[in-house]
Amino acid sequence: MPHTRTRNTSPIPEMNETWKGAVACLGVAIFFVMAIGIIYWQVVDQPNKNWILKGSFSGLIWDRRTHSLIIQTLTEDKTFVEIDVGNFPALEVPFVKNLCWLNKTEFCYTWDSIADLKISLESEYSPGTECYSIHWIPLHCQVDLKDCFSMDNISWYGGAGVRAQNWPINNVNIALQPFVVSNLRNNPTGFGSVLERYFLGSSGVALFIAQDIPVHISIDSRKQFCLQTPLSTELVPLQYMVCVGNNIKTVHQEVGSQLSELPRELPNTHILRLPFWKLLANADSGAKVERELRTFFNRLKRHKLGEGVISINEHSSTILSDMDHESFYGRKKSTLRHTRDLPRVKLLNISITLSPYTSVDTRQFQTSLQEGREDYWLSLPSKTDGYLAPLLTKWKGKFSVKLNITNHAAVNWFLDKVSSLQTKLGVEYITLEGGEGNPFTEQALEPPKTLSGDEYISLFAEIAAKIGNSSIITAGTRSNHLPLFVRMSPLQSDWSYSGIKGIIPSILHFSLLGYNFFIPDAVGGSLSSEFVTDEELFIRWLQIATFLPVISFRTPPWVCGDRVLNLTRSFILKHQDSVVPLIIQYAEEWASQDRPVFRPVWWISPDDPVTYTIDDEFLIGDEMLVAPVTERGEVQRDIYLPGSEYQWMDTNNGKVFDGGTLLENYSVPLEEVAVFQRRCS
Repeated sequence: MPHTRTRNTSPIPEMNETWKGAVACLGVAIFFVMAIGIIYWQVVDQPNKNWILKGSFSGLIWDRRTHSLIIQTLTEDKTFVEIDVGNFPALEVPFVKNLCWLNKTEFCYTWDSIADLKISLESEYSPGTECYSIHWIPLHCQVDLKDCFSMDNISWYGGAGVRAQNWPINNVNIALQPFVVSNLRNNPTGFGSVLERYFLGSSGVALFIAQDIPVHISIDSRKQFCLQTPLSTELVPLQYMVCVGNNIKTVHQEVGSQLSELPRELPNTHILRLPFWKLLANADSGAKVERELRTFFNRLKRHKLGEGVISINEHSSTILSDMDHESFYGRKKSTLRHTRDLPRVKLLNISITLSPYTSVDTRQFQTSLQEGREDYWLSLPSKTDGYLAPLLTKWKGKFSVKLNITNHAAVNWFLDKVSSLQTKLGVEYITLEGGEGNPFTEQALEPPKTLSGDEYISLFAEIAAKIGNSSIITAGTRSNHLPLFVRMSPLQSDWSYSGIKGIIPSILHFSLLGYNFFIPDAVGGSLSSEFVTDEELFIRWLQIATFLPVISFRTPPWVCGDRVLNLTRSFILKHQDSVVPLIIQYAEEWASQDRPVFRPVWWISPDDPVTYTIDDEFLIGDEMLVAPVTERGEVQRDIYLPGSEYQWMDTNNGKVFDGGTLLENYSVPLEEVAVFQRRCS
């Protein structure tokens, strides 16, 4: 039987070993080509910028080349802000995958073993703004979270006061430090006086830093300012929100109200009509303080300077409170002179100064220990016996303890003490100083959470508000809704930004953050212990103070001669008759609509870049522009009038000018201040 050959019916020829090897090599080659392609796409061909979130008019871009988050308009014709997200591995190519891809309003990413990032597009704000909530969470304690905000083509405002205040803050240099209020007299390189976790940029961007998270801030002049988490044994997050709008005024009006969502109350506006006179009493007894007060009051009357408030320091206030005041208030009838003095004394307004500090050598402190009230002071518990040991600190050169402001009994005791003094001395105006400073952190101790950061200052402001609406505090944070005055930091008696040039930037800073009622530093500056002898400096300073809530003096004008004395009378009357009614009018607008009383020039022209750096002019409301001289020896200056749709009338000579005009070398004699009234074209 013949052999029958089996036929292969498959269309594919049978593969021998050579073919198998070729196919295997081809597969490996294809795999390598694909791998190289993927790597090339991720590392080389992938665009440098990727949209990671989009709103209705803005979007958030990741620039992988610069490791920056950029908020731009969707048409990419305007950049609102650029944020350098800090120190992360340069070789890693982040943001190739959104871990929150199911939600188009969120973006999530994790750097392995470093940090988690979550960005949310917030929608609960007004239609004209869009906000991006950015939340970094470290994955271990050694992570350095640091985000920096560029100053390229953006002028920044807000944050905190500094010794040499600038407007904008782009020219300021501040080393990295906790973002808390310091006493600038003791710490001239710190943040001072008024502080809020809010920054505003000229491109139409606003930054809110989370209130309950510790943060350090540095400012690198003309380059950037940075937020950074402090060193800690805990996992401290970095959290903030960035909001953008059409322009700087729009975004501030739409979201700036978040600085305080509580109802705003006005302080006692009667104070605005009263000049404050700081009496430098050098007395060691109540009788001497009384005598100096009488003498100073008589001088004010003799020089026809009208009614005012005589302010005395804490030392004099303590001495005065310990004496028998019956003779001081004319109650003793032993002599005809006391009866004759009674009407004068009733016209005498005194402002006393108190603080939450008590010296350890006082009977008051010793009594508190004897009565077992150690918890009235900031204290540390004993690790072994459990008793409380009051925490020692220094206040004005003396070892002292500080009121435990979280103890309700201690607060009530302090309020009773103040009330008793008010009744005893017959005074209405109280200055509370010393809220700044944390004895725990001063001694490298971890404070209780109820007193972390600037909590003490906020609670102290609430105590001041309970005392009354004529109270004055020396520092403010999260308290712009309270009916209080804030005293500005002392300035140098010179023509620098630490002196007269820093007044207008400070005015604008305070008012932007909602602190429209402030007591400016004394005319001529008060940082020095000497009286001001520069007549020109005194006059130019006085001209600025005339248009502020209160005129404050430390150098009596009669020290500088008749010319200064006559000008002082004239400017006090101008302040009372023309300025105070205008401030009260716009104060009502601030309370109801959150518009600052004292406004930068860009408030009228928010899209005009010329206005962003003007730091020697300011507006009261929208109708009065003040342009004082702050250069030594000058009797002319350049003045920019904003708003092309308006006209401005010089109140000194009646001349009218179009808005949007730069008046070059405009005449401002020494005895005048340039003031323009807005008129509709």
